[in-house]
Amino acid sequence: MSRRHAAKERVTLPDAKFHNLVVAKFMSTLMYDGKRSAAENIVYGAFDIIGQKTGKDPLVVFSDALENVGPTVEVRSRRVGGATYQVPTEVRNKRRQALAIRWLIIALRNRGEKTTRQRMAGEIMDAASGRGNAVKKREDTHRMAEANKAFSHYKW
Repeated sequence: MSRRHAAKERVTLPDAKFHNLVVAKFMSTLMYDGKRSAAENIVYGAFDIIGQKTGKDPLVVFSDALENVGPTVEVRSRRVGGATYQVPTEVRNKRRQALAIRWLIIALRNRGEKTTRQRMAGEIMDAASGRGNAVKKREDTHRMAEANKAFSHYKW
């Protein structure tokens, strides 16, 4: 991390089908070795499955899933006088979105369905309804912050 300048924020172009920035970020995070077309096929295929199974707009289900997965508080390590405390802090919106996307992708990669499209569709639908491993990760994070509420006066 540079001490002189803040990092410049890169401009992300929206995705081709839905013209949505969040879907484009999701694809970029999912992508391996620069294989954007493979990531697009997976995401759009999963959105087709979501549309068929739920009968709702896949973008609405996706945004509900991200809303349910994104944490509002997290713990950060803070050294005070030789001891390290886990201090609960609020999460900024950009970090909340990034964590939600990352946790969704980690959770879908650990699922058992046959194809990645089916895994993604299942995890997004589970997250939108408040279930799944990604939502469990958020609740674990909130539980950790609640348990360490006594150290909240060490915020900086």
